[in-house]
Amino acid sequence: MRDFFIKLSKLDRKYIYLAILIGLVIPLIFPPHFPQKLSPQVKKVYEFIDTLPRGSYVILSADYDPSVQPEVHPMYKAVIKHCIIRGIIPIGMTLNLQGVGLALDAFNDAEVTLGARRDTDYVFLGYQAGGAVVMLGLGEDLKSVYKTDYFGTKTNEIYALKPVKNYRDIALVISFSGSSIPASWAVYAYTRYGVKIAAAVTGISAGDFYPYIQSGQFIGMLAGMKAAAEYEYAVNELCRQMNIQKYSTSAIRMMDANSIGQLLIILFIIIGNIGYFLSRRRK
Repeated sequence: MRDFFIKLSKLDRKYIYLAILIGLVIPLIFPPHFPQKLSPQVKKVYEFIDTLPRGSYVILSADYDPSVQPEVHPMYKAVIKHCIIRGIIPIGMTLNLQGVGLALDAFNDAEVTLGARRDTDYVFLGYQAGGAVVMLGLGEDLKSVYKTDYFGTKTNEIYALKPVKNYRDIALVISFSGSSIPASWAVYAYTRYGVKIAAAVTGISAGDFYPYIQSGQFIGMLAGMKAAAEYEYAVNELCRQMNIQKYSTSAIRMMDANSIGQLLIILFIIIGNIGYFLSRRRK
């Protein structure tokens, strides 16, 4: 047994890389679907949306670009799905021009999987330049900021937007981003108008936004691939309860692969250390 661990600890690194590669690829093809427990901040966002009355409005601002798509895009798709299943109307928009195509992909997915109808079950306003000016303008009159939606329909003629004037009619704004834009939403939308804000961001930028949670400016936060997998898993469980046979697994598969990859790395570190100490003992 001692010789076995010593030999294993001296294994050529290319075989280690190969084992990790296999460990990453297999879960993407045959996902084990490890159960995901909602972390506290994800749970706050999920439960807030889950308990809103039917017919409530939520602004989902796709303030991200393709560079952070693997982490943030699954969150956007899962939140849209959650809203539509619960009868909540998501209003899609973006302050990042590159977010238009990503947001459209998410809403198209909702149309295919849930039969969601544009301008009835959801609204997509598209991109509007201006940043802070747009955030402040939405607090006064949404239909004066967005005179038409992305498809050219006048917003005052969209059935789903009839009751909406400004933030008073919006239950929540979620900024999906890989940058500091959620902080601007806190400053211009929450501080000025009191609308509730949540953030959905990359794992590496999550630390910048915890002060906003502690101060009460954010109701919660989705951070990184883990949060995306947790939210996706929770929405899938909701689908099972409601007998909806349309599940999303993109974030879950990637999180499963990440978990197995990390476990393999830890295993090789342990084997390497055991072999090292056994070889020293022999000497």
